[in-house]
Amino acid sequence: MHFNVKEEIVALTPQWKGERFPDGRPKVADKYLTALQSLTLEEVWKPIFVKGYESQFEGRLKTLHDDGRKLIGRAVTATFAPTRPDLHETMFAVGMAEGRKGNYNQWVIDSLTEGDVVVADMYDKIYKGTFLGGNLTTAIKTKTKNGGGVIWGGVRDVEQMKKVEGMQVYFRGIDPTPIRDFVMTGFNTATRIGNAIVLPGDIVFGAGGGVLFIPSHLVAEVVDGAAKTQVKDIFGFEMITQNKFTTAQIDRNTWTEEMLDLLMAFIQTDSRGEPYRGLDWSAEFDLARNGDPNDTQTAL
Repeated sequence: MHFNVKEEIVALTPQWKGERFPDGRPKVADKYLTALQSLTLEEVWKPIFVKGYESQFEGRLKTLHDDGRKLIGRAVTATFAPTRPDLHETMFAVGMAEGRKGNYNQWVIDSLTEGDVVVADMYDKIYKGTFLGGNLTTAIKTKTKNGGGVIWGGVRDVEQMKKVEGMQVYFRGIDPTPIRDFVMTGFNTATRIGNAIVLPGDIVFGAGGGVLFIPSHLVAEVVDGAAKTQVKDIFGFEMITQNKFTTAQIDRNTWTEEMLDLLMAFIQTDSRGEPYRGLDWSAEFDLARNGDPNDTQTAL
């Protein structure tokens, strides 16, 4: 038995074909993390949901800051359970043998690198379940530069946490008690956050009042898909305003060739379309010409 095992992480994420971190986690390129900053929760959610990933979002969380800032980064996952003397003895001994220092939550934070986000299932423990406080939040900032945390449990020292520049943390509750009486059962394994399932290396997208976990192998497709949704919305609002198309036409999953041709012209000639000029629309044109058997209802 070991924690944070590279071979197990690789086996858990076989659909990822790109670069990996030394611990085996998928290393989604920084350019996608940057691109996600300009997207909304719904724009990012849609391309995941339509592929059958229906358990990636959790909205029953509080935020350290309510100023609209996003939390975007690569997930480092940890799973905990209520303490039991024999289990704690076993699991803690494993960590000590691996050279880990401090308590379980410190082991996780010590492993972080730039761009990481701690994703910890504290089984909704708030009293004596305060995974983060002022000191560990500062440590996260130092290691990740712009990361943060998603904690299905508690935090403490919130006034101190808020003073750590550039951080965002999602959590279930606040309590002044220090963390006690818990045991780690998984480190960079599949982890549950409320109604969502998270794998190590997933991209954490905290925005709009909740957190979405994007499977690493879908990130590139999701970013492009979300960007397409975004520019279609901009164009669609314009067309509705000009009374050229109805809302029913705009809301269809599959657009006609005429609509797509007008969209291409808008992207190429309107300054609002400039950020979207590198997108490939060949799949959309193919569906417009040959039909989409799944297009039986309006767009999500």
